[in-house]
Amino acid sequence: MKIKFILISFFLLFSIHSFSQKDITEKELIEHISFLASDDLKGRKPGTPEDLKSAEYIANNLKKSGFILKSNNGLQHFNVITGVELKGENSVFFLDNKLTVETDFIPLSFSKNGKFSGEIVFAGYGFDINEDNLKWNDYQDIDVTGKWVMVLQGDPEPNNRNSLFIPYSNSRSKTLTAKDKGALGIIFVSGKIQNEKDILTPLDKPRGLIKAAIPAFEMTRNFADKLLKEKTIDELENEMNTNMKSVQFQVNTNLEAVINVEFIEQQTQNIVGFLEGNDPKLKHELIVIGAHFDHLGMGGFGSGSRVPDTTAVHNGADDNASGVSGILEIAEKIAANKNQIKRSLLVVSFGAEEMGLLGSKYFVENPIMELKNIKAMLNFDMIGRLDKNTKKLSIGGTGTGTETENLLQTIKNPLNLELSFSKEGFGPSDHASFYINNIPVFFISSGAHNDYHTPKDDLEFINGEGMKLISDFSYELIMKLLNQSENLTFQESGPKTAQSSSRGLKVTLGIMPAFGESKQPGLGVDAVTPNRPAHKGGMLKGDIITAINGKEVTNIYDYMNRLQTLKIGETITVDVIRNDEKKVLLIQL
Repeated sequence: MKIKFILISFFLLFSIHSFSQKDITEKELIEHISFLASDDLKGRKPGTPEDLKSAEYIANNLKKSGFILKSNNGLQHFNVITGVELKGENSVFFLDNKLTVETDFIPLSFSKNGKFSGEIVFAGYGFDINEDNLKWNDYQDIDVTGKWVMVLQGDPEPNNRNSLFIPYSNSRSKTLTAKDKGALGIIFVSGKIQNEKDILTPLDKPRGLIKAAIPAFEMTRNFADKLLKEKTIDELENEMNTNMKSVQFQVNTNLEAVINVEFIEQQTQNIVGFLEGNDPKLKHELIVIGAHFDHLGMGGFGSGSRVPDTTAVHNGADDNASGVSGILEIAEKIAANKNQIKRSLLVVSFGAEEMGLLGSKYFVENPIMELKNIKAMLNFDMIGRLDKNTKKLSIGGTGTGTETENLLQTIKNPLNLELSFSKEGFGPSDHASFYINNIPVFFISSGAHNDYHTPKDDLEFINGEGMKLISDFSYELIMKLLNQSENLTFQESGPKTAQSSSRGLKVTLGIMPAFGESKQPGLGVDAVTPNRPAHKGGMLKGDIITAINGKEVTNIYDYMNRLQTLKIGETITVDVIRNDEKKVLLIQL
């Protein structure tokens, strides 16, 4: 009997020990990806039922591992714009002509809604450019106040990829210029050189969520010619492109339009799980591990797919079912050893990353726990394609903590991973939202590949063994962060803004703009880069830019278009609202 009791006791102790040493397994890593990247989830597009199903799967797994689900059963809800659609009446009338929406005309996705009526002015390409090496003013000899402005799409150098007109040729820029001139609204038409078949631009999800201050729509050449009478659109296009001179004239015809375009708003979510540490003092500090779970849905134009003309399930096995799988397995192992951790652990799976880091941005602006208590953030994005030969693991953000690289060198690495460091804290994934809030970050990835953002990012190409190597290494790193006596010391490493690649943009202020809808007109400032023009001029994080050189800024598009008109060395005024007070800053570019 005594021997039997000893055997049973030994078995129980062995079982408890085995549970506490819960291992990360390749099998379970693949099982998570198999679910999240299945065709049934249709690419996990934000705002869809499949998006919610993915979130609930993640939340349930965290709960099973022993995490406390924060917010609403682990789901931190927020809204995103997933599309745009015509609502109610959309009509255009002039003389005896009634145009058919989507056949003869189509509103632009950012158009102001309402009923509008006024005379028409033809204003060339809709430019007002006054640069040392480029001067073109389509408004110099006409008064457009309270009138419709008809302009041509594109620019007079359609075949010149290095054309100086390019920064001014987009529809947003032309709409802002028309609004500045006092126009009632703007009508876009394509000449034959620009658009041979005269196909209207399909109404598609806007790149941003901001409406223009005036109505804007596109009209076919057929009806534009009926309006203009004396000259056709093709003749005007040929004349301006040949002579490189603007053409403007009054059109003594009244046009009435009704525009009703609405953004489609959907609810998505972050998933948040909490595991409390054991040290009486350190348990109030947090280490965050995160990975976005959304992807591109069925792809298509405007989705971010690299094959936008293909409609198919974009499963996103590597991007980023692999990252989610990794944090679920790491979290499970840490929870099995929860008695060994001093600090607390927060696991967050972010929504709407593919739409512009919206989930992580929402999280840091609406923190479930105090942001100041977050001492480090580790972001896992695409860890499923580790090269079997080089075993190269990329770790970004290593310059954001003064002790980070030394810490990484202390991690046991019998796995022969080749560690590749990048110091910069800003980047195209969710860690950027934490870096701009002065939190040391780690961006962990096995790197991009040819299947990125295509329907070919499937489970069959995942390197499960490589995922386990990365997850095991990351577990050791996270345990050190949870248990070491001192926290990492934050330091800036690289800009806190995306480096602009806009052609023709000569100057920047050195800020991180707030993207998405604002509660008031203007452009919010999420971060200010030290020793750049905005910082030297006294701009602060949280300021709201309302004007540049006295010209109104109501959104990110106004801001970018205002910058296009500025020159290096110029001193400008920037109107900002700070703590409900209006201030004017002098900033030298």
